[in-house]
Amino acid sequence: MVRISRVMLKEAGNAIDKTLSEILVCPLSKQPLRVCEKTKSLVSDTIGVSFPIKDGIPCLVPKDGKILEEDGDASKAC
Repeated sequence: MVRISRVMLKEAGNAIDKTLSEILVCPLSKQPLRVCEKTKSLVSDTIGVSFPIKDGIPCLVPKDGKILEEDGDASKAC
């Protein structure tokens, strides 16, 4: 079994593979998600919800989603 050090996990950061980001869809709307590097999250522009990426793993459980501000455009948040 390969052991991963904490240093390697930190280097991996919250990045997500480009191919994976092209496949993932919003669990609520089933529409494509956009990667937001600023907030390290996946954003569903269709419904205005942001899903966090923790240690490179997208958390797409609906209860983990955060509603983006209604006043501003969802694309401006990232």
